[in-house]
Amino acid sequence: MAAKVFTIGNFKGGVGKTKIATMLAYDQANILNKKTLLIDMDPQANASTILARSGGVGNITRTIVDGLREEDFSKCITPIFENLDLIACTTQFSRFETYAIDGYKDENERIQIMNRLITPLRESYDYIYIDVPPTISVFSDNAMAASDYSIIAFQTVDESLDGVSKYVSYQNFMASHYGVQLQAIDIIPCMTDAADKLDKTILAEAREKFGTAVSENVVTYQKRLRNYSRTGISIKRYKNGNMDQWDFMAHGVFLNILKEIDARIIFLNSARVGE
Repeated sequence: MAAKVFTIGNFKGGVGKTKIATMLAYDQANILNKKTLLIDMDPQANASTILARSGGVGNITRTIVDGLREEDFSKCITPIFENLDLIACTTQFSRFETYAIDGYKDENERIQIMNRLITPLRESYDYIYIDVPPTISVFSDNAMAASDYSIIAFQTVDESLDGVSKYVSYQNFMASHYGVQLQAIDIIPCMTDAADKLDKTILAEAREKFGTAVSENVVTYQKRLRNYSRTGISIKRYKNGNMDQWDFMAHGVFLNILKEIDARIIFLNSARVGE
């Protein structure tokens, strides 16, 4: 077992980044039965709150701050479900940038802090997802340097489309300036209105600009997905084993995204072998 590590990001906030991170992690673990870890690097800690609610975890005693302080992330893992673990964040992690700048004068060492702590965890998981704040900062630099792939969240508004362009451009900068080996694996349209003319127009513009990098699967606005943020992610099943139709719709699109991402990774690896 050697985990694939994904950063989920965009430099525009409110585009569904945390929604994508938590849903992919939940479905990977609870439906596909893959050993999964979500690392919350956003000091707002929304992903931590959602997953804690999902697993009925009332009190998280150790967070990413403790792991950073002790230089050992294995000591700050919170089990959520049998196959899903969380490294929770806290507002105190907002000091990470100061910690990195003051403690590491060498730029290359500064962006490798998270990679150094995450690497020992790879052998314990199949998939690791990192949720980051929507900023160009030491947070995003470290997440990119620790990841194999990026998943870019995209809401069908002009500012979000601009955020995708900036994210791709910055990722290319990280590759050329620091040698970060990071592949953009999927751009996911999230929380769109399938009937809205402007949403359709901007989605078409995204597909024209980024081509097949844009996911074939679109996460449309659903009340059930919105409710998960308040109640925690769940799946209701009836006595016959069938899933509640609204849960089925909510989880179905993310299961399709997971299949799409795996297929893209297989294609990329085969292309590299053929080079």
